[in-house]
Amino acid sequence: MSHDYRKTPEAVSRLTDSQFRVTQKDGTEPAFRNQYWDNHEAGIYVDVVSGQPLFSSIDKYDSGTGWPSFTKPIEVDAVRTKSDRTLWMTRTEVRSSGADSHLGHVFDDGPTAAGGQRYCMNSAALRFIPVADLEREGYGEYRALFDTSTDTKAAEENAS
Repeated sequence: MSHDYRKTPEAVSRLTDSQFRVTQKDGTEPAFRNQYWDNHEAGIYVDVVSGQPLFSSIDKYDSGTGWPSFTKPIEVDAVRTKSDRTLWMTRTEVRSSGADSHLGHVFDDGPTAAGGQRYCMNSAALRFIPVADLEREGYGEYRALFDTSTDTKAAEENAS
């Protein structure tokens, strides 16, 4: 299924000040004071600008940094990276491939067993969609990711 995940003026106009600063001005939100750093619910995270699926709770882990961290994107081409030389260091910036939203950075200090990557994202760049809402929100194709997950059964029981 093909989707158009481009940035539109309408989508940008709906952003909060924090979402705009992070996604459009390459900002960073405070550690431990953001919406999803401690979210343990099963579901997917999409670009707050375009709705493009970016990450899954299956690949989320507690990195201890105070930002939502993932071992990999939901699909290889969901994000792109580029060199970021701000803050007097070189880092690898992560942007959504569709809307070109600034999401955060990727580091090489993630769990070794899961590939060693830590996608350290800003909550303000993301919108979370719980498993129970995937179909209704138009992301039913991602439901299969959770069919064998124990997280899914708990999420569905909590939703009932």
